[in-house]
Amino acid sequence: MNEERGFAYCGLACCLCREAKDCPGCRQEGCHDKEWCQCFQCCQKQNLKGCWECQDFPCDNHMLNKLRVRTFAKFIGIYGEEKLLECLKRNEENGVVYHYQGSHMGEYDQFETEEEIMDLIMHGVKEYQS
Repeated sequence: MNEERGFAYCGLACCLCREAKDCPGCRQEGCHDKEWCQCFQCCQKQNLKGCWECQDFPCDNHMLNKLRVRTFAKFIGIYGEEKLLECLKRNEENGVVYHYQGSHMGEYDQFETEEEIMDLIMHGVKEYQS
């Protein structure tokens, strides 16, 4: 985990991205998609740290239509970035996979509700499966 990368404006965990090792993260303008990314453009324009700070969250942005992304942003809005970093780090150490090798999907994507993802974030896989 590269905690310095933090989170993207939409809620993606840049800190867990393994694709671009030299990328500083979305909010440090490292993402190559920032020119067309609605979340990036909107948050920059409104001077927001992320979508979770917006009064219109969740809007109908295609990124926020992804359950994991929206839930991560919602989690940050409720508990803060530090808490999410802490939980993701603990979960990663306990074997919870953010992205499977060669995929943008992982264990946080296996659920159908925000509540299930929130539970995995807060309690990790061992407690969730018991």
